[in-house]
Order: sequence, then structure tokens, then C-alpha cells
Amino acid sequence: MSNRVKIAVIGAGPSGMMAAGMAAQLGADVTIYEKNKRPGRKLILTGKGRCNITNDCDREKLLANVVHNPKFLYSAFSSFTTADAMAFFEDLGVPLKTERGGRVFPVSDKAMDINDALVKFVKKSGAKIVEADITGITARDGKISGVESDGEVYECDRCILATGGASYPATGSNGSGYRLVQELGHTIVPISPSLVPLVCDGDDFRRMQGLALRNIAISVKNIRGKTVYTDFGELLFTHFGLSGPVILSASSHIDKKKDMPCVVSIDLKPALSVQQLDSRILRDFSENINKDFENSLGKLLPRSMIDIIIKRSGISPSAKVNSITREQREKLVALIKSFDFNVVDFRPVDEAIITAGGVAVKEIDPKTMQSKLIEGLYFAGEVIDVDAHTGGYNLQIAMSTGVCAGKAASQN
Repeated sequence: MSNRVKIAVIGAGPSGMMAAGMAAQLGADVTIYEKNKRPGRKLILTGKGRCNITNDCDREKLLANVVHNPKFLYSAFSSFTTADAMAFFEDLGVPLKTERGGRVFPVSDKAMDINDALVKFVKKSGAKIVEADITGITARDGKISGVESDGEVYECDRCILATGGASYPATGSNGSGYRLVQELGHTIVPISPSLVPLVCDGDDFRRMQGLALRNIAISVKNIRGKTVYTDFGELLFTHFGLSGPVILSASSHIDKKKDMPCVVSIDLKPALSVQQLDSRILRDFSENINKDFENSLGKLLPRSMIDIIIKRSGISPSAKVNSITREQREKLVALIKSFDFNVVDFRPVDEAIITAGGVAVKEIDPKTMQSKLIEGLYFAGEVIDVDAHTGGYNLQIAMSTGVCAGKAASQN
């Protein structure tokens, strides 16, 4: 009879596959139970199919980009660093590249290459992947004894829960893991969408639908006028409001109950001071001195934005630029430096990239990812109450916690 530790891993996402592979390499008998026919369905969609796998940064920057419970991740990030993650995939034959902001992608720009590498790692380690929808976790005398699927119990010594959050439910990440551990007595911090687009009121954003802005700055002020977030980067106008990297990151800092409705203020020309922008506008006006106002902004602003800026400025579209007063020009400058939109809601959680909330970290040992309530129960990835900004940080959380849980669970 084998004395190998028998581990059930629930979920074949990046955290589950990392946990399984690491545990199997260390001699454990590991089976991943995945409800989908193929592993990594959500991973394949990340980064618009390109997969921003990590961020080429040090631990301090990594921790600074974790929104909820960064201190909990200190040990996990130390045991499997961003450099370790990059070396891991390079060694598996996936060349990587680093882009703006330290974002790391496969050179191929194909998330499938990352997923295939993880599946290869799991299989090479000796772990098995079985298609099964786990509906229960059994424990005896406070210790894991098995997992259930369709009335059948699979015995195990340890269980690693890596089911993900509640975002992208069509990929299997539907929040089922929360119920499994609540039944064992664990506390679930209420979940909410994080890294999610924002819904605005009014109609101006619809007229700019599809317009992407680069190199803009934003600030978010809550209902009390307090600035809760600032950022610089890219933004996208949609049919419902605002999206894009800076907006997704901003969403993780907005408390729906306390902050909304809030205002996103866009600085369309952050590289220019108020005085420099005024000089730029005067120069454009001098080149178009006999033109109507509506025909003088083509070099300064995107075409789909001009009508909205004109409407908000209160200046007649047909006014000759040489008739525009200093006071009107100052209002135009202020508008370009603070192009505001009222935010009234998040998009639904199933449109979020990740889920905030999850298993309370106070009930998890940060060095091993083992439950403090149930012996032999471990956690990895998004199911834990940790989340971070865009930029590869959330996948690093998944991998680091997965490695940590896999190594700890394999110990006999």
C-alpha cells in the first residue's frame, strides 16, 4: 500500500495547475478535478487572449499593487517570485517579452501557449486531470477525508481548493468554491466585481463608443468629493460608460456602498500644464483664425470627442476662433484638463476580470495556505480574499499561492 500523500485539487486554472504540478513533483499522488472538458478556460481569455502572465518587478512593487490583504501574500510572493514565474515558463519552452509597465506576455501573444505549458507541466509531474464537478468536500474530526462528485466520494488526505472567483462564470469560475468551504465553517468575505468596467449616466460616452485614449490621466472622486484613486494610461469609451486599464484598476478602489455615485475626471493632456495647454490652443487658433470653432480642434482632440467638448464648453460651434474670449478659452482649457463623467454602477460581476472578496485570510495560514479550521484543506488563487490591479499581478497571486499550497500539501 502506497504511503504517498493523496491530494485532490479542485479546479484546473493557473493556481490549481501550479499547485498540482508542484505537489506531484515532490512525490504526492495528485488528481485535479475540473468541471470543464479542458483546463484553463479562463486563462485562455486573459489579456484579450494574449495572457499578461506576470509583471517584471520586485516584491515591493508587487505588494503595492495588491488591493486587498497584501501582507497576507508576503510569504507566497517570497517563495515564488515574478522572476521565478518568468524562468518557469521560459524553461517550459515559452519565450516571454516585457512591455510597458513591466507587463510580461508570451512572445507569441497567445494565451494558449501559457495554458499548454501549464498542462504539460502537470502531466510531466505525474499529476492527473479528471473531468468532474466537485459538489462537496468531506471532513472527519476536523480533517479532510475526501471530495464528492455526483454522489461518488473520492478519498484523499489533502484538498487544495482552486476554484477561482465568480467572474466569467461560463468558464467554470462561478463561485461554487465559496459554498464548498462555507459548509465546512469558513467565512466568506462578501464578493464584489473587481477590475470591472464602470457604468455612467448621461449619453456623451455613447457618442464616443469605441474611442480609445492613450496617455491620459484620471482621478476618481467619491460622493463626498474625496479622491480615492488616480492613474495614468489607457481608457476606452463604451456603450455603457468607461473601460480600459485605468478604469479597471480604478474599480478596485471604489466602494459601491460608500463611494457611489462618483466622478471620473479625465485629464486629456496630462503632459501639459494649464498654461502650456492654453498656449497650445492659442497657437491652433492662430493657424485657423478665420475658421469656425468646430473646425479648429482637429489637431488637439479626437474627432468623435469634438462635438461633446464644444457642447460642454458652451461656445457656439459656428463662432469664429478670433472672437473667442479669454474667459471662454480658460473654460475650454479647464474642460480638457477635467473631462468628467458621473459613475453610477459597476458592470455585473460576470463581466469582471476578477472577484474581490472570498475566503477570509484570517482563517488561512499565509506560509502554507492551509486552513486554520480544517486540517488538510488548502487554498490557492482567486477564491481567497486577495485581488490586485491589472498588469499581471493577479496571475502572479494565483501562481505564488498555488506553489505555496502545493509544496505544503505534499509534505507527509
